[in-house]
This record gives sequence, C-alpha cells and structure tokens, in this order.
Amino acid sequence: MGVSQTFVGGIHPHELGNGKAVNGANAIIDMKAPAKVTIPLSQHVGAPAECLVKVGDTVNLGQVIGSARGAISAAVHASVSGKVIAVGPATIASGKSVTAVTIENDFEDRWDESVVPTEDPDAGSIARIAAEKGIVGMGGAAFPTAVKLEVSQLNPRPDMLVVNGSECEPYLTSDHRLMLEAPEQIIDGVLLAMKATGITKARIGVEDNKMDAVEALQAAAKDGVEVVALPAKYPQGYEKMLIYALTGRKVPNGGLPSAAQCVVLNVATCAALSLAVRQGRPLIDRIVTVGGHVAKPGNYRVRIGASLLDLLECAGGLEPDVRKVIVGGPMMGNSIPSLNIPVTKNFGGLLALADEGVAPEESACIRCGRCVRACPMGLMPTQMDAYIRHDNIADAVRIGVLNCMECGSCTYVCPAKRELTQSFRMAKAMNRMKNSH
Repeated sequence: MGVSQTFVGGIHPHELGNGKAVNGANAIIDMKAPAKVTIPLSQHVGAPAECLVKVGDTVNLGQVIGSARGAISAAVHASVSGKVIAVGPATIASGKSVTAVTIENDFEDRWDESVVPTEDPDAGSIARIAAEKGIVGMGGAAFPTAVKLEVSQLNPRPDMLVVNGSECEPYLTSDHRLMLEAPEQIIDGVLLAMKATGITKARIGVEDNKMDAVEALQAAAKDGVEVVALPAKYPQGYEKMLIYALTGRKVPNGGLPSAAQCVVLNVATCAALSLAVRQGRPLIDRIVTVGGHVAKPGNYRVRIGASLLDLLECAGGLEPDVRKVIVGGPMMGNSIPSLNIPVTKNFGGLLALADEGVAPEESACIRCGRCVRACPMGLMPTQMDAYIRHDNIADAVRIGVLNCMECGSCTYVCPAKRELTQSFRMAKAMNRMKNSH
C-alpha cells in the first residue's frame, strides 16, 4: 500500500445529531422501480441531450432517449420500459427547470437490443462506449467520462489515473458500500480507463476510516493499480486535494487535473464503465444514501428518474420532526423546497434534518482566524466576506474568491456562525453576471 501526504487545512465534521447515520454495514438495497420516471435531458456538465422520443412512444429499458449534443454532453437512457407520457419541463435538485422525459413503467424491464457486451475492447472503443452509454462522473460533478478518456491531444500526456474512493462528505456511504460489494467491478473499470488513456499507473485513494474498503480493493487490485489509505479529513475527495495527497502534484488555481498530468475518476464511475463495456449496460441507476430522520435509513440502488417521494417511501418515510431535506451531503448539498424532484446521475445522498438543519443566527466576526486555518485552498475567508458584505466584489475577486471551492469548511468552524460559503457563492454568481454583460 502506498503512502500519501495530506493537504493544509480541512476539518473533521461530527456525525449526524439525533438522526440516523448510515455506515458501511448498510448493504445496498434494490429499490423497486416506480410506476413512472421523469428523466431529465440535462443531468451532466455541458449541453443538454437532444430528445429522441415523443409522447406515445414505447421505449425499452436502456434505450437512448436523448443523444449527446456538442463536444461536452452525455447521452440519456430509459431507466424503465414503458410508454412516454410527457416531454416537458421538470425541476431538478439544483433548482433549475430542464426538459425531461416522463415514462410510464410497464414493469416488464424489457431490455433494448442495443444493450450488448463488447468483447475485448480496444482503447478507442472504450471511450466510445462510455459516450454511448451516458457514463458521467458520479461523485457529484457529472462531467462526461468519455471526454476525460480522450487524452491524445493533451500535452503533456497524463501519466497517472487518480481514483476517488475517499467519500469524505459526512453521512454519505454509497461509495463505501460499493467498494465492499463490487471491488472487482471497480478495478475492472479502472483497468479499462487505463487502457483507454494509455496510462500505466493508477492510485485509488480511500480514507483510513474505511479500511475494510481498502482491503477489499487491495485484494482485487492488479496490473499497476495501487490502493492508498488517506487520512480521514474533509474535503479529501476534492480533486485538487486528492491529486496532491496521492501524487504530491499541485493543480494551479483555475487549472484542470491535466495540468498535473492526471485523470480523475470516481469509484462509482469506474464501476459504471465496467458495466457499460462488459454488459453493454447504460447508466440507468445509481446508489443513493438516505439518512437522517427517516424510518429506514440505508443505501438504495435507485432508477434514474425516480422521484424523491418514491425513494422516501422505500425508506419508510420522513419522521415528524424533519425541518429540512438536503440533496447531497451536509457540507456541499442543496436544500430543496419540494420532494417532487427526480434522482439524477450525480445524486449521491438524501438527508432529512431536524433541528440540526436550522441555520443559527449570525453574530459579528471575532477575528479568530479559524476559517483561515480550515481553508484547504489557503484563502482568507474572513477578509473576502468583509469585502462582499460591503458590496466590494472586485476586491473579493482580487484576493481569491473565485478559487473558493465552496466546501463549507470555513462556515463549519466559524464560532460566529457566519454564512461564509453562501457569501462566496453569491459573490461568484455576481461576478459571472457582471462579466456576461
């Protein structure tokens, strides 16, 4: 097992208040496919997929219903077989309204004829299959995987595949459970990604509070794949932190992992790539952690397009004291106003919060410097926030607010309960608006 170095800053968030946490012992439960699914055509970075179906069409499980459009996009597939009953706007977890396809499930799970395995794929066909099967980053960013595998035009060429198994966001354990239940599938996906890119070395980073997952992956690892136990610290899974921890290389501000000669994938993405190649299976479901104040917390394998209402029904429903529901983890997730929202490809968790979900009242900054010590990007959160509160976005940009990754570490440690992360998010949005005119 390899050694690693840790990044400066970071925090160690506590466990979930009085709610029910989900841990690696919670085996994956297959959620029954719902009566209908609403599948957004935009659930990835880049251009929305172009709709290929219309109301009244009969579709098969795994059939392409949206084709990738443009250089950065991803195909979208039917997650059930049945009849298309609507094509129109739907609200996703980010709050955006996007075009979606609603399919009424016939419960036949009739696979499409396009779902066939590929025997002995060459390097070029692996990236093509990733594109055809709609594989995207499943750690949150949802960047199209095929684009990451196309490295031939990069100079210098990447020489290291970095695989994220850290799952550092509190309460989320879907990746942890996947590493325990499907380590061979993950390793196969890693090897396929190495073949597609021509990279001969891969390092999988897993936090050392998941040593059972480290051991499972080590038992399956081969052919240049190394598993590294990383110190359990948030935000270890952010790609810049992960690259530094596993390679000692630094990605410059504003730069991509390719600047450090790395390609970064998530363990769930690697597993999906393996299924796409070996079985011809597109990305039609994913594992979601449901935790907090619900009757039956756990890790559920859910069809893409199932609503949160369906998912919560499977998890036994919300408890009476719930005050807020968050999609994602508590540090970087989004609070949502409605449960009529579909599960998408980058949807890792659903947390029901009670009193711990209520934002405390802010007080004046006491200049303690805790936010500065916690910031993994080496920024000055207190000074940036002061500029922003005085409508001085230009100076906030000058001292680095655009380099903020919105991890929430500064907000978490602030004794004055200042909403620092929200302040920086707002400043970046205002700067984008200014530059778009």
